[in-house]
Amino acid sequence: MTLPMFPPGQGPGPDFAEVLRRLGLGPFRTPPAAVPLNLPEVPHGTTICAVRYADGVVMAGDRRATAGSAIAHRTMEKVHPADSHSGVALAGAAGQAMEMVRLFQLQLEHYEKVEGQALSLEGKANQLSQMVRSNLAMALQGFVVVPLFAGYDLRQRRGRIYTYDFTGGRYEETDYQAEGSGGRDARTTIKLGYREDMPRDEAVELCVRALWQAADEDSATGGPDAVRGIYPTVATITARGFERASEAEVKAAFERVIASLNVAPHPAGGDQP
Repeated sequence: MTLPMFPPGQGPGPDFAEVLRRLGLGPFRTPPAAVPLNLPEVPHGTTICAVRYADGVVMAGDRRATAGSAIAHRTMEKVHPADSHSGVALAGAAGQAMEMVRLFQLQLEHYEKVEGQALSLEGKANQLSQMVRSNLAMALQGFVVVPLFAGYDLRQRRGRIYTYDFTGGRYEETDYQAEGSGGRDARTTIKLGYREDMPRDEAVELCVRALWQAADEDSATGGPDAVRGIYPTVATITARGFERASEAEVKAAFERVIASLNVAPHPAGGDQP
C-alpha cells in the first residue's frame, strides 16, 4: 500500500483518524437505521480501576469477558499501554473497545512522528474523548465502550486519571476511579483503603483487593483464579514509563489480601466463597 498524498495546505496533519476518514477507512461508521432484534450476545469486559500513588498511577483490570450470562473469555487483557507514559483500561463491548485502543495507540504514534514530540497528557485524554464520542451511534444500540485513561504527566511530574461517559464526556479524577459492572464495589473498597502518597506495593494490593471484592458481588467480574493461574492485569505508569507488574507479584498481592481477610481461596473457578 502506497502512502496517501494530499495537496499543499489540505493535509490532515497529525490526526491519524482524519487520515482514515479522508481515505474512507474510518473505523467507527454510522450503523444502519434498523438493527435486528435477534443480535447475538456481544462479549463485554467488566471491571477496571486506577489509583494514584507516590510515584505515579496503578491501573488494573479483571480478566473475564461475559456474553449475557455466559463467560465468553477468561483471560482478556483490559489494561494496555497507550504510549510510553500513559495507559488505557477498557470496559464495555469488547470488540469496539479493542478497535478503539488500537486506533488510539496509532493516533499517538502518528502525532509523535509528524510533530516530533509526544502529545501532552491532556491532549491524549482529549483525543480519546473524541474517539468515545465517535462511537456514540453504536453506543446507543448497546455497544457501549467506557475507557479509563491514566498517565504520568512529565510536565507536572505526577500521575493523573481521566474517566469518560459514553457520549465522550471527559472528567479528571483526583485520586482513584473504577468502571465497569463491578465498578461501584471496587470504588468503595478503594475509598476505604486509599491514602495519599501510598507506596507501590500498597497501591497494587489495594487494586487487587478492589477487584476481589467486586468479583465477590458482581458475577460478571472474574476474581483471581488460583487453579488456572489467572490473575488480574496490573500495570504502573511512572516517570520510567508504562510497566506491567509480573504475575508473581500480583499473585503475592492476592495471597496477602486473602490472608488479611482470613478466607481460603475457593478450590475451583476463581469464584469467592
